[in-house]
Amino acid sequence: MMPLEGITVVSLEQAVATPFATRQLADLGARVIKIERPGVGDFARSYDETVKGLSSHFVWLNRSKESLALDLKQEGAKEALDLLIARADVFTQNLAPGAAERLGLGTDTLREKHPRLIVCNVSGYGSSGPYRDKKAYDLLVQCETGLVSITGTPETPSKVGISAADIACGMYAYSGILSALLHRERTGEGAALEVSLFEALGEWMGFPAYFTLYGGEQPGRSGARHASIAPYGPFECGDGEVVFIGIQNEREWEKFCNVVLDRPELASDERFDTNSNRVKNQDALDEEIEAVFGGLSGEEAIERLEEAQIANARMRNVDDFLDHPQLEARDRWREVDSPVGPLRALIPPVTSDNWENQMKPIPEVGQHTDAILEELGFDPETIATLRQG
Repeated sequence: MMPLEGITVVSLEQAVATPFATRQLADLGARVIKIERPGVGDFARSYDETVKGLSSHFVWLNRSKESLALDLKQEGAKEALDLLIARADVFTQNLAPGAAERLGLGTDTLREKHPRLIVCNVSGYGSSGPYRDKKAYDLLVQCETGLVSITGTPETPSKVGISAADIACGMYAYSGILSALLHRERTGEGAALEVSLFEALGEWMGFPAYFTLYGGEQPGRSGARHASIAPYGPFECGDGEVVFIGIQNEREWEKFCNVVLDRPELASDERFDTNSNRVKNQDALDEEIEAVFGGLSGEEAIERLEEAQIANARMRNVDDFLDHPQLEARDRWREVDSPVGPLRALIPPVTSDNWENQMKPIPEVGQHTDAILEELGFDPETIATLRQG
């Protein structure tokens, strides 16, 4: 039995954050009914066409869901949605601020009608405060939380290369819903949850926040290096391969000097004998390390690092990751059906010996409209009218 088998989620969702949360619920066996606009659907469907004509974001976020296309300006469509919510365990939405309330889907209204319902509202900045109505896209939230200011090189601030704010928000919505389901199991009560991109990513800014609050200045932008740990980052070898290392304590530093660099005297050099000193004298430290690594191939450097049990990594690109030997050895790839045929997909990162996550097809816009409306008791003529939008 899947952990969320028998749980129904109705989601007025678009883009990334809420679809990421509900896809993970679907992975665990929940029935997720995705409400989309007739014709165009979730606007994330048109972000790009790189996956055999489908959007890479949409493919990632929407497997195992049922797509119900409804024009909610139609009275019959609103009736259908109300009937669905009455049968649901969870209702989620990430519409523009105030849109859910205008549709009669505000939290107070829903909770009064359905005391066992778990309502999860996802927004950019939360339901109150001066930024309540401000548009919030991932890059902009990365800017507002200070993430861009600490990312990149000293010369160039940069956004993170993935949708960090959306992903953080989706993860907290997902874990919040799971917590609310457990609470309801114990008490019989539903819940009202609120998650914002800004506050979710703000939680992830914990280290730089404390560093700045009590240190008097924020961490500097350090590229692929670490702002407060050294040596930590990339070093080029004699054959051009870039090897990344990370040293966490003095025991590892001493072993690194002895085994990898074959320079035991550096361990007690007063410029490098504590992490703070190594950070302060990082340019000189890098010169010492690069002088040794420049005489080694990438493979030789990694062999020494492995012998010394120093954390290391190769600089791989995305193609390299897709063919990573660790993924192959652990059998992490599956196929998911879609409107364009089978697509490769990684299985969810949490595995269990009690169940295997479900990975059902990615739906077309409105693929399940007729079946869901029939289930709700609508007659064929009404279904045809609603389908047209």
